[in-house]
Amino acid sequence: MKLKGILIASAIAGAVSAGAQAKDLTVGFSQIGSESGWRAAETTVSKSEAKRRDVTLKIADAQQKQENQIKAIRSFIAQGVDAVFLAPVVATGWDSVLKEAKEAKIPVVLLDRDIDPAGKDLYLTAVTSDSVHEGKVAGDWLVKTVGSKPCNVVELQGTVGASVATNRKKGFENGIAGQANIKLVRSQTGEFTRAKGKEVMESFIKAEGGGKSICAVYAHNDDMMVGAIQAMKEAGLKPGKDILTVSIDAVPDIFKAMAAGEANATVELTPNMAGPALDALVAYKAKGTVPPKWIQTESKLYTASDNPQAIYDSKKGLGY
Repeated sequence: MKLKGILIASAIAGAVSAGAQAKDLTVGFSQIGSESGWRAAETTVSKSEAKRRDVTLKIADAQQKQENQIKAIRSFIAQGVDAVFLAPVVATGWDSVLKEAKEAKIPVVLLDRDIDPAGKDLYLTAVTSDSVHEGKVAGDWLVKTVGSKPCNVVELQGTVGASVATNRKKGFENGIAGQANIKLVRSQTGEFTRAKGKEVMESFIKAEGGGKSICAVYAHNDDMMVGAIQAMKEAGLKPGKDILTVSIDAVPDIFKAMAAGEANATVELTPNMAGPALDALVAYKAKGTVPPKWIQTESKLYTASDNPQAIYDSKKGLGY
């Protein structure tokens, strides 16, 4: 996906007016699980957006397992739902079940994550951020922040095989490319969870002289960073000062850490993917309007200068 993808505002203009037809729709949502605060917020916001449109939303929690998502989609097909929303845990392995949905004339909308390009004919649209761009925003921030100072970076990757993890890594590497003073010295999956993020950061600290040779940590999501911050504190380090932090998602707890001076930057990933998806689906069902293949959400950088306490207060009620 490229940045020329159509932004939400232009992609779904006027679609809400079809809300009268929405109340008869039933949508099955195969959610990855609740591996992070952001994921929990996405589920909460999805329920709210569906309720606002009188759409019946059936959510199946896959507990981070693709086989559970495939079973859920087949169950939704058997139930005869009007559409399926899918937040794919990994990028590959969807062809068979999505072909089944297509044969049943049930449109599939991807939320937050993409699948292998070969499967593009099998879904109606994808509502996602540009995760390569997110990673680059994080990398650009680090380049600007450290200047010419030597900086060894450790990376907490997301789930192996997930498109968002692959793309956030690629984007960050693009952002620091050509900067001889910035070196990515260690990279390991933290599985998008706080517990694993803490565990992996502990191993990084031990391997890097008690953390003394680490300049910055980049995490593919804030939850892993929150775990990493705890690991740093337990090791006697001052996160945000001894070691710079930059991560992605903009969940409330990272703003709480920023307000405490323990985190430096985050790139926002909006949890409202369902709203634009429902608008596109309603327009498609009511008027036959085919949405663009990609509805892109905005990625915004936040730092400690953006009144993190106020942002925390505004986000904490969203289900994170």
